[in-house]
Amino acid sequence: MSLFKAASTVSLLTLASRVTGLVRDLLMASMFGANVLTDAFNVAFRIPNLFRRLFAEGAFSQAFVPVLAAHKAQHGDEDTHALVNAVATALFWALLLTCVLGVVGAPLLVWALASGLRQSPEGFDAAVFMTRWMFPYIGFMSLVALSAGVLNTWKRFGVPAATPVLLNLCMIAAAWLGAPQLAARGIEPIYAMVGGVMGGGVLQLAVQLPALRRLGLLPRIGMTWGRVRSAWQDPGVRRILTLMAPALLGVGVAQISLMINTQIASYLTPGSVTWLFYADRLMEFPTALLGVALGVVLTPQLSAAKAAGDGERYSTMLDWGLRIVVLLAVPCAVGLLTFATPLVATLFHHGALNDGDVRQISVALAGYGAGLLGLVAIKVLAPGYYASQDIRTPVRIAIVVLVATQIMNAALVPLLAHAGLALSIGLGALINALWLLTGLLRRGSFRPREGWGRFALQVIAASALLAVFLLWASHHFDWLALRAHSLQRAGLLALLLAASAALYFGALWACGLKLRQLLRR
Repeated sequence: MSLFKAASTVSLLTLASRVTGLVRDLLMASMFGANVLTDAFNVAFRIPNLFRRLFAEGAFSQAFVPVLAAHKAQHGDEDTHALVNAVATALFWALLLTCVLGVVGAPLLVWALASGLRQSPEGFDAAVFMTRWMFPYIGFMSLVALSAGVLNTWKRFGVPAATPVLLNLCMIAAAWLGAPQLAARGIEPIYAMVGGVMGGGVLQLAVQLPALRRLGLLPRIGMTWGRVRSAWQDPGVRRILTLMAPALLGVGVAQISLMINTQIASYLTPGSVTWLFYADRLMEFPTALLGVALGVVLTPQLSAAKAAGDGERYSTMLDWGLRIVVLLAVPCAVGLLTFATPLVATLFHHGALNDGDVRQISVALAGYGAGLLGLVAIKVLAPGYYASQDIRTPVRIAIVVLVATQIMNAALVPLLAHAGLALSIGLGALINALWLLTGLLRRGSFRPREGWGRFALQVIAASALLAVFLLWASHHFDWLALRAHSLQRAGLLALLLAASAALYFGALWACGLKLRQLLRR
């Protein structure tokens, strides 16, 4: 499977996930609005997600996938299956202990992430209650990350990319069906979302197991002390743990930044946590469709190229990935900076969400958009280091960027409130990406192919034309006043986005860019 075809498959399935996620968020915004209880749910949901990103999709995946790909290239499938069994055994028992500690320590976790909720005892207590019920979600999602790492290494990208849809469908069902039933019984309807989260975690793991069985790679988890001890002593497991230490620090830096921002937001105007949450949800469309898809596809391939000593193929794949990032992330960033209000108004301006909420989400979205190119590029550049099993360098960079981000928060939050938090993250991502790129260039691992100057000018020219069109469209129509005509507003947005895509790619064609040749290179 070619890189472009594989990335397209992941992107399309990720698009399905993000569309259903958007439907979920629209339904929640309409039913629950933005208040102290939605802040409590978002904090409670963020806690297991924080640990998921820290361990499952973060340090564990960054260490596991390169080791697994290299092991497969050097030792074959049968020996690699033994490694998968050892890793699954060690991971399962570590997760069991983590979940028990998380449930017991829920009050401390909520206080550490959003102590500002104590301003409303109802909100703090609700966050603790929901955290206790949702914390085991991390256990299921960490095992999902293990399964996805195996399937992606064997170039089975479809199932891992499709499974997040199940979480969204479960949460939609919880909001649509469960919340009204709880409300009829005098129970806060937001609590229905807890069941949706846990159901989604169970289903995501369940659908991956048949795919692993078909490959003959279904993990066998050791249940005796002897097998557990043997798993922890396995050389492959020890190698993964060795790589996880710096990776954990690196991912931890990002999560510490998120915790700090959530703490700050919890002391701002009520609803600030929710405004940032919805802006972040919209940001996940371009970051997931571009960055995550490319990272998922490139990481095992870059690792295999490094293991085989094929430096030319490694550099060529990085070059291709970065060109795709520039080609697609730059116009997306332009759209978020110039067209944020129409996007937010069309998608979220329903039910309990009012005009003021739309404006606050829009400014946060524009802040994130300023750093979109960096946020997406990191997903391609960081695997360039992980493929060499060098996790320390990205960690050092992340630590410095964390300090820089908090310095920017100190300057921007007093001026821009919650939008300053988003802008600081965006600017920090640009610094991070530029630093990673410079490191790869200096060590000679990445050697850009010819034509970058002309390519950059073509993208800049087309994006400038796009910006003019979107600015006109944003101010020519009264997007907030169209609330009473939601279908008309949605149709207008779809028409303008289609026209924007045609304008951008038409301008690239007029500038001489051979798009098909670039995509299939």
